[in-house]
Amino acid sequence: MIIEAARLAGRNLLAPESRSVFWKILGITVLMLVGLWTLLRGLFMAYALPWLEHLVPGVPDWAGWLGFVLAIFAGLGLAVGLALLIAPVTAVVAGFFLDGVAEIIEGRDYPGDRPGESVPIGRAIVYTLKFLGIVIAGNIIALLLLLVPGINIVAFLLVNGYLFGREFFEFAAMRYRSEEEVRMMRSKYRATIFAAGLVIAAFLSIPLLNLLTPLFAAGLMVHLHKMLSAKDPEFALN
Repeated sequence: MIIEAARLAGRNLLAPESRSVFWKILGITVLMLVGLWTLLRGLFMAYALPWLEHLVPGVPDWAGWLGFVLAIFAGLGLAVGLALLIAPVTAVVAGFFLDGVAEIIEGRDYPGDRPGESVPIGRAIVYTLKFLGIVIAGNIIALLLLLVPGINIVAFLLVNGYLFGREFFEFAAMRYRSEEEVRMMRSKYRATIFAAGLVIAAFLSIPLLNLLTPLFAAGLMVHLHKMLSAKDPEFALN
């Protein structure tokens, strides 16, 4: 089921119907990442670099080497920071475009089903901000665990797999269900939803392709929600 949902979500990335959303998501994601990276670099150059340069005072012969070493660490740190920014940026972009992606998929792949209803804008903003806060907190934990050999990549996948599985499934299911019913369905299929979240986290870890994570994740969870609803009479869509 998850493999089929991922396959359909991958097909949706380049589908003609998704082209407009594709370019919007890609453009906004890149702009947000560039803006955040510029801010991060500016803060590093203004505050961290001067502090590091004064760690070795009075040793002029080291100045060139120290600058070189600091430049390497700065580049690596900013690269890691940019990679970690992908997750919260994905959370924000998804909040604006999930309904549009869902409508495309529902109209093309499920034309005979009752169409979902867009989440009201106020509720969507609150939910997006909540999701953003959880993703930032989760990735701070993942960042700390990056320092622990052997579990750093696993921590990234597990943390983001859980967060993205849960939140993207809720985004997709709320087009059809109350919050209480969404929680019940998520609880019953927690293992399946977590496994789907791991697929999203793996997609998120692929450079360049991860810029399309909002589009892929939204498509995967729309299909997964439809499949689970179709197989379970308790959650059948009327």
